[in-house]
Amino acid sequence: MKQEQVGELGLSVGYVLKQVHASLRTAMDETLRPLDLTVPQYACLELLGQDAGLSSSELARRAFVTRQSMNLVLRRLQDRGLLTRPDEAPHGRALPSRLTDDGQAILRRASTAVRTVERQLFAPLTPEQQLRLREDLATCLPSAARVRPVTDG
Repeated sequence: MKQEQVGELGLSVGYVLKQVHASLRTAMDETLRPLDLTVPQYACLELLGQDAGLSSSELARRAFVTRQSMNLVLRRLQDRGLLTRPDEAPHGRALPSRLTDDGQAILRRASTAVRTVERQLFAPLTPEQQLRLREDLATCLPSAARVRPVTDG
């Protein structure tokens, strides 16, 4: 049986998507550094800014990090006074997190900076092309959740 190969990497959607992701991540890292934030910390702030009271587990899922990593992110942000969490869970075991006034202020600065990076990255595309790209990628999300590693044998 003939083995199918990826072929020319420049024609691979996945490879180009990874290149764009790497460029975006690098630019975000550089943009957030002066605010003393990492990308996962920013993601956490952004998620809490949009949906206060999320648990650590829910934040980890939505920020694409492990629960252990999210606990470190939350501890660092809490130590900086950017968010609060109760000492005891009001219901069950989840500790809902909320942004402080300082957390909301740094979120505004970080969000503006990250949005500027995103605008620069996607500037070659018209607003209509950007919408189409978002829609096309969103269409792939359900199948992305079902993708499994291919093994020999």
